Amino acid sequence: MRASVCELFKSFSDELDPGRLQVKFLQALMGIHAVERGSLWVRQGDGYLCVEAAGGESEKVKGRLIGRGERSIVGWVIENGKVAVSRPGEDSRHYKAIEQELAVKSKVILAFPLLLKDKSVYGAVEVIETGFSTENLNLEAERLAQIQELVDIGSVALNNAIVYERQSKANARLQQRLRSMGAESEFVGQSQLFLHALAQIRSYAVTGYPVLVAGESGTGKELAARMLHRLSGRKEKPFVVQNCSAIPETLLESELFGYEKGAFSGAVKSRLGLFEQADGGSVFLDEIGEMPFALQAKLLRVVQEGEVKPLGSTKVRRVDVRIISATNRDLAEMVSAKQFREDLFYRLSVLPVTLPPLRQRVEDIPLLLMRFLRREAADNDLSPKVVPPETMRILTACSWPGNVRQLENLAKYLTVVVGKEVIAPNDLPPDVVGGERAPLAEAGVGGAGGVSVLGLGAEAGDALKFFGGKSWEDVERAYARYLLVKNNENMTWAAEDAGVNRSTFVARLKRLGVVVRSKRRRR
Repeated sequence: MRASVCELFKSFSDELDPGRLQVKFLQALMGIHAVERGSLWVRQGDGYLCVEAAGGESEKVKGRLIGRGERSIVGWVIENGKVAVSRPGEDSRHYKAIEQELAVKSKVILAFPLLLKDKSVYGAVEVIETGFSTENLNLEAERLAQIQELVDIGSVALNNAIVYERQSKANARLQQRLRSMGAESEFVGQSQLFLHALAQIRSYAVTGYPVLVAGESGTGKELAARMLHRLSGRKEKPFVVQNCSAIPETLLESELFGYEKGAFSGAVKSRLGLFEQADGGSVFLDEIGEMPFALQAKLLRVVQEGEVKPLGSTKVRRVDVRIISATNRDLAEMVSAKQFREDLFYRLSVLPVTLPPLRQRVEDIPLLLMRFLRREAADNDLSPKVVPPETMRILTACSWPGNVRQLENLAKYLTVVVGKEVIAPNDLPPDVVGGERAPLAEAGVGGAGGVSVLGLGAEAGDALKFFGGKSWEDVERAYARYLLVKNNENMTWAAEDAGVNRSTFVARLKRLGVVVRSKRRRR
């Protein structure tokens, strides 16, 4: 056998892409035998799958699965680990179903087992003569043994490429999982409203019922859906996301339910919809309130019966998916306005959960912001920024219309724009703090019905009147009360404002006889 042929097969070990290697391997064998057709098969579950085919009518062979209980040349070769020479018309082992579909019939089939290094068989390769003359095939035992040696070289290389690809995919899945876990780790908080929602999510996860996640934009509805999936028994199956407001109605229907070849102009081949792609897993339908009314009936069938019917098909298909939907609209009001189907609303909201807006969980702002700043610093190979109390107090007084997403974007902005380590109040962008700080009266500092800035009512507006007749201790006591009110009874923050350590501040309060009320929730 020519040395160049041996070198060709040895070169296969440098190819790590299974798809390209399968083609090279198959074409090399067909070239040696000067035949018109070939195919490559591997074990797949309880059968044998054709992973590559070449030559005439190869599209009718590639992707075919032969059951293990069915007679076939490839099955015999794989199970016996031996070379097979077959003439289809005379061989009872031949799989006739595929042959009947081919316009050009097979005359002689040569099939070689694909072996691993330990000599176990994982597949088979066929080279097929379709011409009237079979003189191109050398069927002598010595020749077949030589060919098998070449097949063994290519077989090991092919298996190595398959293992490499699987490992690469596993690594990619792991990276995606780590990214997903990183995203889920942002779904954190310590406020009572948030912890209540979190407890609901965890209890819902163990069921298979539909979940409706409500909340303003930017509150983390998709993170909640991913957590539901991750904590469920479906976590190893797909998690598929579709924003119902992102694409037109006709495209949304085909995305969700799929379509058959020829169903519409441009449908050159059939395509699975998202429900079938997620079979066994979860489907997250974001902005469900934007789903067109006509399409809601088809979704209702999926929820009720677990059935989908692709566009252009007359048959329904069964799917097993958990539907998690989300909305920032009031679906109950939409039902009253005949904008959303009542039956679908009750089907989707079997297990409802509402995510609180950030302005209702201000105690979570420092926790979230520092987490975002650390992440952005790591992503950009920078040192994380420091947020002093005076800056953090301004941020906790903002209304945050964009919720957690707005806070996350602020962290990105501050990481890139602020060149120094400490973020000062004047480093905050106007669109975040401009006009959004809580009024002093609302924070319990000054204004009618509140505590005056200096703790002594109307005199606070007139410094001269206030200081007149007051002792140093009176002024110091008023200042201490002011600091406590300003910082919502937080001793640490008040001490920092005063420029002293906490223990010194506490000692002065005791000396002045200032009583600290129970700590109030920061606004």
